[in-house]
Amino acid sequence: MVMNVTDIDFKEKVIENSKKKPIVVDFWAQWCQPCLILGPILKEFEEESKDKFVLAKINVDEAPETSKQYNIMAIPSVKMFKQGKQIAEFVGALPKEQVKEWLNKNLE
Repeated sequence: MVMNVTDIDFKEKVIENSKKKPIVVDFWAQWCQPCLILGPILKEFEEESKDKFVLAKINVDEAPETSKQYNIMAIPSVKMFKQGKQIAEFVGALPKEQVKEWLNKNLE
């Protein structure tokens, strides 16, 4: 299940929930072509993961505060949160295999 997140509920939905299960946050925008390519890849891995992580999407145009707080300079930007802290990230639309490797490495 993909969660949509905003400035208002980021702390509750991402930070607090990451204490129970890893949260992968996709910082994206509707006008960003690479974001539209990466989004379905992340969604597919989330569905295949058998509940190992939750995918959260945050539109940078609609969440300027959170985007600024996490120094989002380029999109797509993907960050993983565990135990209330950011533990990993990557920027850009990586090839599917690299996204899978990144997830596997950081979900251990």
